[in-house]
Amino acid sequence: MLAEAPARGRVRLRTFINLRWLAVAGQSATLFLIYFGLGYHLPLVRCIVAILASAVLNLVLTVVYPASKRLSSREATVYLGYDVLQLAALLYLTGGIENPFTLMFLAPVVIGAATLELANVMVLAAIAFVSVSVIALVHEPLPWAPNTPLDLPPLYQAGLWISMVIGIGFTSIYAWRIASEGARMSAGLAATQLALAREHRLAALGALATAAAHELGTPLGTIAVVARELERTLPGGSSEASDAQLLREQAERCRTILARLAHPEESVVGATDRLPLGALLDDIATPYRSEAVAVTIEKPAEDAEPQPKVWRAPELVHGLGNIIANAAEFAGARVRVRMAWNPQQIRISVEDDGPGFPPEILEKLGEPYITSRPGYAAGGTPERQEGMGLGFFIAKTLIERTGGTLAATNLDGSGAQVTAVWPRGTIDSENPPESAANL
Repeated sequence: MLAEAPARGRVRLRTFINLRWLAVAGQSATLFLIYFGLGYHLPLVRCIVAILASAVLNLVLTVVYPASKRLSSREATVYLGYDVLQLAALLYLTGGIENPFTLMFLAPVVIGAATLELANVMVLAAIAFVSVSVIALVHEPLPWAPNTPLDLPPLYQAGLWISMVIGIGFTSIYAWRIASEGARMSAGLAATQLALAREHRLAALGALATAAAHELGTPLGTIAVVARELERTLPGGSSEASDAQLLREQAERCRTILARLAHPEESVVGATDRLPLGALLDDIATPYRSEAVAVTIEKPAEDAEPQPKVWRAPELVHGLGNIIANAAEFAGARVRVRMAWNPQQIRISVEDDGPGFPPEILEKLGEPYITSRPGYAAGGTPERQEGMGLGFFIAKTLIERTGGTLAATNLDGSGAQVTAVWPRGTIDSENPPESAANL
C-alpha cells in the first residue's frame, strides 16, 4: 500500500511577499522600458495602478501580519490567485495573448503546485486558464511602433492560446507530482531517521542494562547473603526478621531481573507460549500486588466474545509490566487493569488512583528521560524513588514493537490512565510473533 501523501501548504507569508516584490520590480522595469525606452504607446496610468495595487497589498500584509505567519492552503491559493488576476489585468492592457510575457502565467501556478494540495493547484490552474482565454478574446492593442502595425494571424493566436493552456496544465501537474514525491521522500527519510534514533537509544539502553547486570550482581549477592545471616540470628517472628526476609527476597528479585536484562534470549517468561488475555494480565500483575496497593483485573461481561489468546512475547510482558509497575508506584490504594476486545482491536487500560501525570510532561510522555518523580523532599528524605524517566519510553517502544499503540491521559478527578491498543491478529494470531517463537 502506498503511503499517504504528507500534508502540503503552510508556506511563510514573507516568502510570498518577497516574490511579489520581485514581480512588482520586474513589471515596473518592463513597463518603463517599453514606454520610455522604446517609445511604444500604452495605457501607462492604468498599468501603474495595476502594479501599485500589488505594492499596496504587500505593504498592508507586511504591517498586519508578523513575518513568521504561515499561510494555510486556502490562504495561499487566494494569494496566488490574486497574482494571476493582476497579471491578467496587465496583459489585457498590453496586448493580451499577443504579449510575450503571457508566459508569466506559469509562475504562480508552478509555485502553487510546489507548495499546495492538488485541489488548490487545480483551482489556480482554472483561474489561469480562464484568464488566458479572456485576454485571448478581449484585450487592448499590443504596444508597437506607430508606423509598423503588427497583425498576428488568428491561427497563430489560437496556437498561442493552446500552448498556454497545455503549458499551464502540464507544468502544474508535473510540478505537483515532483513536489509530492520529494515531500514523501523527505517524510519517509525523517521517519526512518527517527526510527533509527529510537533503535540506537534502545541499543544503548541494552548495553547499559548488560553492564548494570554485571556490575550490580556482586553487591546484590552480598546483600542477599547478609540478609540471610540476619534472618538466622534474629528472633523468629520479630519485625526485624521479617524485614531481613523481605530484603533478601527483593535482592534476589533484583538479581533475577538483571539476569533477564543481561541475557534476554535466555529469559524464561512462562511455561505456556499462549494464554487467555486475562490469565496473562493476572500473571504480569502478580509481582506488583502488595498490602498497600491492590491490582485488580477487570474483564468484560460474561456474554462478551471469548477471550482472545495472546502470545507471551517478551516485549508484551515487559512493556505491560512497566506500565503496571509505574501505576502501582504512584497509586494511592488501587490499580485497575481493564481489558476489552472486539473483532477489530484489543484494548488494555491501566488506571490508578494517584495524583496523575503533571500537565507539563503529559505531552512529552514517550520520550526518553521524561519523569514525573519529584526526587527528594526537604531534609533529604526520598518521597519516591528517583528515576531516569525511561520506564514509559521503554514500555511504549516495546508495545509498538508488538504492533500496538500506547497513549496516556489523566482521569477526571484524580488518577492516570495508560491505554494500549492492538489490531486483531497482531498479538493473538495463530502464528507466534518472532519474539515469542524464540522462547
